[in-house]
Amino acid sequence: MYEERPARLAGAVVWTRATGPADASGPVLPDGCMDLIWADGRLLVAGPDTRAYLPESPAAHYAGVRFAPGEAPGVLGVEASGLRDLRVDLAELWGAREARRLADGVTGAADRAAALEELVLRRAAGSPAPDPLLRAVVARLRSGEAVGAAADAVGLGARQLHRRSLAAFGYGPKTLARILRLQRALALVRAGVPYAAAAYRAGCTDQAHLAREMRALTGTTLTDYTTSAAGSAPAAGSGAASASA
Repeated sequence: MYEERPARLAGAVVWTRATGPADASGPVLPDGCMDLIWADGRLLVAGPDTRAYLPESPAAHYAGVRFAPGEAPGVLGVEASGLRDLRVDLAELWGAREARRLADGVTGAADRAAALEELVLRRAAGSPAPDPLLRAVVARLRSGEAVGAAADAVGLGARQLHRRSLAAFGYGPKTLARILRLQRALALVRAGVPYAAAAYRAGCTDQAHLAREMRALTGTTLTDYTTSAAGSAPAAGSGAASASA
C-alpha cells in the first residue's frame, strides 16, 4: 500500500509503501524529482529519471522524501547530473559510517517516515537556499510556458539556464519541460480525461504527439499505462517502488 503527504520542507512529499508477495511493482515514470529513500534498513538516493525505471527486487518496506525539482542537490550535496537515471546507496555520497548511523536511526524509529523527514529537515537547515530563479523556472514550465519564455522571464540566457539546470535537475530545461508536460497529461488521463483532450490541455500538439512522448520517456503506451495504473500503486514519481539499487 502506498501513501503520501506534504512534507514540512517546502514542495517536498513524504511517502511510504509496504509491499506484499502479490504486489506488482509498476514502472516509475520520470517526474523531475529526486528522492531520499529508506528501504528495508538502507538509505538510498533516487536520481532524476529520463526514462521509466522498473525495480528488479523491490523492498518490503519503504519510507521516502521526494524533493521538488531542483531542490535535492543542495540538501544532498551532489549535482543532479551525477545521479541521472541512477539509484545509489547514500554511503557513496556521505560515507559508509554516516550513512549507516543515519539508516539505523530511521530503522529504529517508531515512525520511519517522520524520522526520515527530520533527517532531511536538519540537513536542509544547514544547506544553501534553493536557487529562486530555478524555482521560478519550474513554476513556469509546470504551467506550460515555453523554455525560452521562462528563461526570459527570470533573466537567464539559454546557456546560463542550461548550465544551472544540469546541476539542479540533472538535465537541460527542455527535458524537464517535456517531463512536466507528460506528467500534466497523465494526471488528466488518470482523472478520466480522454487522451486527445488530455494531450491538448497538457500542451501537446495532438494525441499522436502525446503518444510519441509517452513512448520516448517511458517505453510504454498510454493504454498500457492506464491499464497497469488501475490496479497498482502510483507509477508516477521517483519514490514509488524506486529503491531497488
